[in-house]
Amino acid sequence: MGDYEASTVVDVAPNVLFDYLSDVERLPEYLPQMTEAHRLDAPSDEAQGPEARMPGEAVHERVEVAAVIDPDDGPEREVRSEAEIDIVEQGRTLRWSAPGPHDYHGELDVDFVADGTSKLTVRLHTEHAEGASIDEALQHTLAGIKTSVERRDGTSENV
Repeated sequence: MGDYEASTVVDVAPNVLFDYLSDVERLPEYLPQMTEAHRLDAPSDEAQGPEARMPGEAVHERVEVAAVIDPDDGPEREVRSEAEIDIVEQGRTLRWSAPGPHDYHGELDVDFVADGTSKLTVRLHTEHAEGASIDEALQHTLAGIKTSVERRDGTSENV
């Protein structure tokens, strides 16, 4: 079993970063192995805005994702799966989980550092205990998010 955590500083405002990450259909923009991500349900009433929810109440999203995996024991292949994502605007937290044998779940937290700067922390829990490769994958994911959102924010098209 393993619990992992990694952080990075992102040069965009926390609300911009959180809005970007909260759009689940953007997952393939910053996760290179992810090829598709689609909501499975229409937005519920709870997703209509923070004023419609209790403080700290999550918006629950069911998502279908497709990713290319490169297992040690065979050729690269595409897999499809369902995942669940909870978006908690108060505290700027995203929590996810995916079915399967590895009790895979985690969260992203977006924190204020200074005007136009955020700290992004990712935490992951999995029964798969491959320490170094998981730490490397978390760093790769954070770098992908940082590059994607900073480029997007800096090109005049705000999120």
